[in-house]
Amino acid sequence: MNLPNLLVHWPLILFIAFCVVSFIQLFYFLFFFSRLGFYKAVQADVTQTHPVSVVICARDEARNLAENLPGVLQQDYKSTHEIVVVNDNSFDESKYILEDFRRTHKQLQVVELTQEATGVTGKKFPLSIGIRTARHEIVLLTDSDCMPASEHWIESMQGNYTGDTEIVLGYGGFHKKEGFLNKLIRWETFHSALQYLSYALAGVPYMGVGRNLSYKKEVFFRHKGFATHNNIPGGDDDLFINTAATKKNTKINIDKESFTFSNPATNWKQWTTQKKRHYTTGKYYKPFHKFLLGLYALSHFLFYPLLIAACLVYNWHYALMIFAVRLIVQVVVYGKSLQKLGEKDLLPLILFFDIWMFFYYFIFAPALIRKPKPTWK
Repeated sequence: MNLPNLLVHWPLILFIAFCVVSFIQLFYFLFFFSRLGFYKAVQADVTQTHPVSVVICARDEARNLAENLPGVLQQDYKSTHEIVVVNDNSFDESKYILEDFRRTHKQLQVVELTQEATGVTGKKFPLSIGIRTARHEIVLLTDSDCMPASEHWIESMQGNYTGDTEIVLGYGGFHKKEGFLNKLIRWETFHSALQYLSYALAGVPYMGVGRNLSYKKEVFFRHKGFATHNNIPGGDDDLFINTAATKKNTKINIDKESFTFSNPATNWKQWTTQKKRHYTTGKYYKPFHKFLLGLYALSHFLFYPLLIAACLVYNWHYALMIFAVRLIVQVVVYGKSLQKLGEKDLLPLILFFDIWMFFYYFIFAPALIRKPKPTWK
């Protein structure tokens, strides 16, 4: 077909492109994301409690430690456990706050770092020290600005270690507060969790979040810690999981008692800065993971422009029928997943947020090629 004929048929070509993009979206909804929405954890025949080391890294986090550390120290976990806090070159009151906690909580270990590591950027050096200091095989990671959702957080996360399990991916959400920005942040957090938890259930785990993540020391040492990406400031959570996670050794935990929650950013600039920093590691993922994530993002980005074009230049009845089918499937799958992750109040805004993602990709896509800053704070 020559160029003049192509120009004659361009409305049909646009409509076919819209159909292809819609099919790709439906494929992701039904093949991947429905796994989270309809997920039911398999109850183990025999339950076992394991010794656990919780590891937290903090730099100038005195306020967060005072607010959130009690929720970690007061866990109702009868088996052996410890809390390891690595105080990484803090200049605030963190040292004295940790000393106060240490007097009343014997399970707390504090590691004071007073020198910066050479050749290792970001959070990876203090986290490596914390993991090496940990006395127990199962390590449970969170951040100083995170509060466990319940006193059974440790118990719930460690309960997934059965058989060949070496990694457990948890959900780290944000506290519900007033304002539109809070809903926007929680939607983006849900949308990210929808992907990494669903992909893990499909046998292609690609990341986890350091706000709520657990793995065995053995798998950490087997992969030489963060050696393959020590030169990258970020990635202590997602790049390590991208390297170490497999279909057989990874499980997810979406028990509501296993969640952690953080205070969200309070202004647009703070949030966009955080997100851009997080996205600088995506280009280092395995090729197949980048393909899956990229295809989904591209189809999502193109969906609404092609919907408008198909309505205007081809047949709006057909275009809206396809849109309606996609929306119904999305509402069902996302609705079930939102409920699973305790974010069901966002469901009435699903269409708005879905359209918003077009602009989201515009804002944050450049971060994928941006050089990351050499610090983690």
